[in-house]
Amino acid sequence: MAGSESSVLSMLKLQNLSFSIEGKLLFENACAVIPTGHKVGIVGRNGTGKTSLFRLIRGEWGADSGEIDYPSHFRVGGVDQEAPANNVSLLDTVLTADIERSYLMAQAETATEPDRIADIHTRLADIDAYSAESRAASILSGLGFNNLAQARACHEFSGGWRMRVALAAVLFSQPDLLLLDEPTNYLDLEGVVWLEAFLAKYRHTALVISHDRQLLNRSVTGILHLTNFKFAYYKGSYDQFDTERRMKLEQQQSMALKQELQRKHIQSFVNRFRYKASKARQAQSRLKQLEKMQPILALSEQAVAPFRFPTPQELPPPLMVLENVAVGYDKKPVLRNLDLRLDTDDRIALLGANGEGKSTLSKLFAGRLQPLSGKIVKSNKLRIGFFAQHQLDELVAGESPYQHMERLRPKELPTQLRARLGGAGFDANIVDNPVERLSGGQKARLLMAMATIDAPHILIFDEPTNHLDIESREALVHALNAYEGTVILVSHDSHLVETVADQLWIVQDGLVTPFDGDMADYQRQLLAGPAIDRAAGQRKKSKSMSSDAKSRSSGFEHRQNLSQLRAKVKSAEKALGMLAIEKKQTEVEMAKPGFYDRKNSRKIAEFSIKLAKIEAAIIDAEQDWLIAEEALDTAQKALLQ
Repeated sequence: MAGSESSVLSMLKLQNLSFSIEGKLLFENACAVIPTGHKVGIVGRNGTGKTSLFRLIRGEWGADSGEIDYPSHFRVGGVDQEAPANNVSLLDTVLTADIERSYLMAQAETATEPDRIADIHTRLADIDAYSAESRAASILSGLGFNNLAQARACHEFSGGWRMRVALAAVLFSQPDLLLLDEPTNYLDLEGVVWLEAFLAKYRHTALVISHDRQLLNRSVTGILHLTNFKFAYYKGSYDQFDTERRMKLEQQQSMALKQELQRKHIQSFVNRFRYKASKARQAQSRLKQLEKMQPILALSEQAVAPFRFPTPQELPPPLMVLENVAVGYDKKPVLRNLDLRLDTDDRIALLGANGEGKSTLSKLFAGRLQPLSGKIVKSNKLRIGFFAQHQLDELVAGESPYQHMERLRPKELPTQLRARLGGAGFDANIVDNPVERLSGGQKARLLMAMATIDAPHILIFDEPTNHLDIESREALVHALNAYEGTVILVSHDSHLVETVADQLWIVQDGLVTPFDGDMADYQRQLLAGPAIDRAAGQRKKSKSMSSDAKSRSSGFEHRQNLSQLRAKVKSAEKALGMLAIEKKQTEVEMAKPGFYDRKNSRKIAEFSIKLAKIEAAIIDAEQDWLIAEEALDTAQKALLQ
């Protein structure tokens, strides 16, 4: 079992591992070898046993059969729970995670024998103990705590922040085998970027359960895939694994199809000749061949259910305008002087550290918070869909997805309600289950279906991916890109932001400002810039906008111009569509039998002239569309200056 003494063992070995929990099989004779020093992403659909594997490696659970071997001197570390809510400072909490250093430091205070004192200080030097405080402070800083926050007691921070402290502690202790289970779930994007860089440089072995595609592309050297009760190890990043896996599945599908054709051919021969004396021996031989033929599984991974967000009715722009708005809590502003505008087809990601006001701004847009001052102008017909991660706890215990949907649509027939849930990925087996029996991903799907039931014009998603596996995240990307309304995203998943958003707004120090660059630029800026105090209550929230009223007015005019240009683009697209329909109708009429009869010479001339005019109009409309698109692109770039 764990901690084998083999002298040649310098790696983590999972040998013929079998394990079931509550009658559900997770692994069956599964094998894998993880070389020492490798950083490996653990991936697989929800429920395949990723967290259970960690418990087995740590020895918390025992396998049904098989062995888990790694060097006996290996120290295994991971984050199981948040740091305790005690009076110990964050820095001291992290420092005590290095047990050997703490022991030696205590010994140095009491030792009296010269040889023992020398041994202690030699060992302290060997483990770089005297730089420990600076290393611990650097890790805490990377995870969002400035010097003032590091000196505060743990009990002053919420559970989410104490989870960060626990993560900092295990990273500081530098275990030989680091086990991280979804570490980005309680980090903001800034913390995720820092963690990616830290893991990439980590000099020991690390196993990371994660659905964050970017982290798996930037920080690991291999992927361990849990599927069909087995482990499959792939070298390289997640994208490399995904490409190789897809090729294997396609080959598997092709081989399965060929085998099925071969089976049918053999069976046909047996059926025809098994009772014919001259062919009986051959038929019997083929029958044995058929019995020995091992079935090849076809595509073993079913595609995840898609997300579907209904198309909203068209509204004239702008959808919403904020004029000199302040918003906050208990009459204390978190954000001030907001002059913002939302238009149809906007794709906006809100970036900034936790506690800066991203969720506050999202709630303001959603109408969950009212402004402390200023004015919000929006259409009476505007519908807004809002999803926030904390809403998972607001589902009614004991009620099923069907009952939740029925409450929103009491007049709909049961078949209609079940069809809605089926479209959201709920099959008949789970649609009537109480919500507490749903997985986190299923709860998130239910909330998204509820948030979009009225075909909203604006979708606001605050951390939508925390409980979604990678395939479901990709399905969400496709759905958001297909959605024809406005999208506002708050997410630490940079892949989601990169593939959905075309505008980045920075929320920081009470400001909301556009960012001139893409996600790669933003991440480089985070890594290059000084650490920011991200702990709640540690910043100045009352800093006013740096721009004066004149510059705010200028920005407002730019956004108005942007809306007008978008309208021109849509108008040109609509004109092109109508001309295309008219051209098609004309061509259909001209293609009818007998149209080119000599008796129809006048009609032929009329339609020919008409078609020529339509084609000329299409050329002009295409030119108008190109000009409008170019002007819109130029205006969008100017707004970022």
